[in-house]
Amino acid sequence: MTTLAPPPAPVRDDGARHRSAPPADGGLASRARRLFTGAPEDPRWARPALWAILVLATALYAWNLSSITGNTFYDAAVYSGTKSWKAFFFGALDAGSFITVDKPPFALWVMGLSARAFGYGTWQLMLPMVAVGTGSVALLYRLVKRDFGAVAATISALALTLTPITVAITRDTNPDPILVFLMLLGAAALLKSVRTGRLMPLVWSGVAIGFAFNTKMMQAYVVLPAFFLVYLWAANASLGKRIRNLAVGTVALIVSSAWWMVVVDLIPASSRPYIGGSTDNTVWDLVIGYNGFGRIFGASSSVGSQGNGASFGGEAGLYRMFNDTMGGQISWLIPFAAIALVAGLVLRGRAPRTDARRAALMLWGGWFVLHYLTFALAEGTFHPYYVTAMAPGIAALTGAGGLMLHNAFRNGSAAKWGWVLPGAVAVSSVWAVVLLQRASGSGTLYTVAEVVAGVAGAASVIGLLVGRFTKRQRLMGVAALAAVVALLAGPAAYSASAATSSTNGTNPTAGPSTGGMGGMGGGGGQRPSGTDGGPGTNSGTTPSGSGDGQGMGGPPSNSGGTTADGGSTQSGTTDSGTTESGTTESGAGSSTADGRTGGGGMGGGTEVSSAMITYLKKNQDGATWLVAVATDQTASSIILESGEPVISMGGWSGSDNAMTLAKLKSLVKAGKLHYIVVGDSGQGSSNSEISTWVKANGTAVSDYSGLYRLDASDVG
Repeated sequence: MTTLAPPPAPVRDDGARHRSAPPADGGLASRARRLFTGAPEDPRWARPALWAILVLATALYAWNLSSITGNTFYDAAVYSGTKSWKAFFFGALDAGSFITVDKPPFALWVMGLSARAFGYGTWQLMLPMVAVGTGSVALLYRLVKRDFGAVAATISALALTLTPITVAITRDTNPDPILVFLMLLGAAALLKSVRTGRLMPLVWSGVAIGFAFNTKMMQAYVVLPAFFLVYLWAANASLGKRIRNLAVGTVALIVSSAWWMVVVDLIPASSRPYIGGSTDNTVWDLVIGYNGFGRIFGASSSVGSQGNGASFGGEAGLYRMFNDTMGGQISWLIPFAAIALVAGLVLRGRAPRTDARRAALMLWGGWFVLHYLTFALAEGTFHPYYVTAMAPGIAALTGAGGLMLHNAFRNGSAAKWGWVLPGAVAVSSVWAVVLLQRASGSGTLYTVAEVVAGVAGAASVIGLLVGRFTKRQRLMGVAALAAVVALLAGPAAYSASAATSSTNGTNPTAGPSTGGMGGMGGGGGQRPSGTDGGPGTNSGTTPSGSGDGQGMGGPPSNSGGTTADGGSTQSGTTDSGTTESGTTESGAGSSTADGRTGGGGMGGGTEVSSAMITYLKKNQDGATWLVAVATDQTASSIILESGEPVISMGGWSGSDNAMTLAKLKSLVKAGKLHYIVVGDSGQGSSNSEISTWVKANGTAVSDYSGLYRLDASDVG
């Protein structure tokens, strides 16, 4: 009897040679070996290349940790969370839990747990950020490799690693790196559900996006239309089952997104902090207003302190990603990714509905396009670092779409594909040279990158065309490698700059300043003489906009040095307002030449010095809060210098209605607050009323302008 041999395994079309698969023993030793050598079907170079990229990513994100100051606003909230579990849960700015930050607290929880486990300091707060940044690279590699092979995955991982704005923001304590990692987890689970048709991966995808929502609210939902479309179109299940599974997954998404919001809003306002950034002290208002439609449409009666929708990334419009500020942060690979997306979808046009490669292209293409349109057209407050969320889509399309273009170019007819790959490389190389010319005069690094991008790009285009028409496969392979060098030379230069320069913790960007709020303006300032996590001494002043005078170390002693305003404008910026001394919000505070910070709002025009902080600590007299000031920026700097809770009466911009006259009187009468900083005028009737009452009933501290002492006897 003749035994039929099994059909041959399909050949992977990823442009690489593979090892023959050895017999799998399935043991622990085999699994450990595969961790370092990769799967048997992988090319020999694949796993070493991945490890090299992960080491590079870790080095870029963690290099010279002592220069990283982080965002003072979030640093103070993390510190407060290490002192109070109530502040930890609510994401309060101060340990007394008077007001929350203007974001949900998941990222603060992650950093806070690290600080509680290892102590509060620079590396303790940065450890989760470096971990999720490198983890995002590894996760993207795995996702692209599953459908397109090791070559595409390696290019994608390298492209994400070298995205300049991703390097800059991962070296910070803003929540965006955690947001990106959670979104990638959601994408991984979604693609697994698409391939298998199973429900649970889709549920876990919804849970991951829900946690992303509790990191940065509505920004996590930008990818949802692509997620829904990909599953509904390509999932390996009947239409009825797809619809049912999507309904269940949506329930998981809603529950995992809304649980913290519902719990907080159900707690009586008197038993929890004021919700910073909201207009009515509810998380729901924060979701749909300040962190929702306010970001898209700008000024609105529902967005409170969002104001006129300031942009640090230039005017809203389709060109925004290519302007002087944003171009060097994110746009390097956009032309190539866009061409690769269109060509890739055309190449898979006749594939079955459940084709995994087309589903992946739809996902990454939707990820890219949705983020691009959202960020380009948003008229509300916009920071360059937001676009790090777009980087995985661009990187995946560059690797996956680029490989598909190369294979089609190598194997297809010259008449049909002879122009697509060389054309994409040419356009992207020219754009890289344009971006690097904007940085001309900023250093040898950018000059070298410009030469490399131009020469490698030209060599790649010529090599591809000559190789195609002479049918020299090796030449086309070398030309493709030259294309990778040409496309990544510029991002590599900007990323190296971001890794080796002190950052502006409030508005981090990579590379030289080329316009607007771009560049690495706002250095980290002087470091404390003490070690991280313990008392230190401020040995100098810190520029406004860059964080507090002691980085992310433990609260230093008050001998010498001054705090600085960590604010950033939300009422519009000009080139003259974006120097290394940072920018401040309208009415929210200002920084003087000697480093003292202005109170802004109810404390407008006043200055908070280290000498004042020393006085306040000496005369705190058992009060819960050291002092009440106008804004989060001033409060956060004082919290980090003093180690004591400080009330921010007006939130981020000074316009929150967190403090009322009745609440102030209650705190003073109970002995929980003795000192308040007020200015000449307030922002709104409530603040003006408070300023008037404090000046009429409090005792002015003559040595410190704007500082008043209030005791229970002063409350009528």
